[in-house]
Amino acid sequence: MSRTRSRTFAVDQACAAAVEPARAAAEEIARPGEVGEHLGFESEAERVVTHYFVCLDRAYRGWRWAITVTRASRARNVTVSETVLLPGGGALLPPAWVPWSERLLPGDLGVGDLLPTSDDDDRLAPGFTETDDDSDRQMIFEYGLGRARVLSAIGRDRAVHRWHAGDSGPHTPLAHAAPAQCSTCGFYWPLAGALRLGFGVCANEYAPDDGKVVAADHGCGAHSEAAVVTPAGVEQAMPILDDLGYDLMEEGAPAAGSVDEEVSEPLGHS
Repeated sequence: MSRTRSRTFAVDQACAAAVEPARAAAEEIARPGEVGEHLGFESEAERVVTHYFVCLDRAYRGWRWAITVTRASRARNVTVSETVLLPGGGALLPPAWVPWSERLLPGDLGVGDLLPTSDDDDRLAPGFTETDDDSDRQMIFEYGLGRARVLSAIGRDRAVHRWHAGDSGPHTPLAHAAPAQCSTCGFYWPLAGALRLGFGVCANEYAPDDGKVVAADHGCGAHSEAAVVTPAGVEQAMPILDDLGYDLMEEGAPAAGSVDEEVSEPLGHS
């Protein structure tokens, strides 16, 4: 087993002695009074040395000016190669840069935005990938050659975990207060494929999850078999009738002032 060795370069004396030319180069790019004391030098390569100076700018505390000088082979004159401001050990730095694809959160995609997926996205698999009996075979029912990529096992497992732990899963106050699970609801439409046993779509327009994927053990108050049940142990009281405001009559007796009691005169009499 071989070890990787870093190559060390001998310090070029002419470049190491060029402190003042390096300071002059730093003062050309800095504002007056921002170049401080010399902090030392570092040999970068053969006949290449970088000199460091304190940065006195209050906005860049902990930073340092780095001036790289060099000279050609067999030449006596030292020239400035690069001038830059670099952070030191106690410098204030911005947070580490994170790619936009890792900063993106669910719901950030707006109207007109495009979200391309990479070729090596582990959530997708080629459309011609063979699947077992328990996997989703949606590509078989596609017209023509089918889709270029379909959901992989990793992408399916991530979706299952995300849906089951989300607002449409069984661990929400709405599901705990539901009279029954979605799997027994008439508005529950199971998904196809391997997710059929665990998830479906709610088709109840009055339910809070209408048109959304819900777990089979989720639930809400809009269950198709929900009914208002009388609490056990409470007896229904008989209705109270006020019989003081009217007279009781026998069944079939004509009421007072009815048509039968009216006397009609014979026809033809004036």
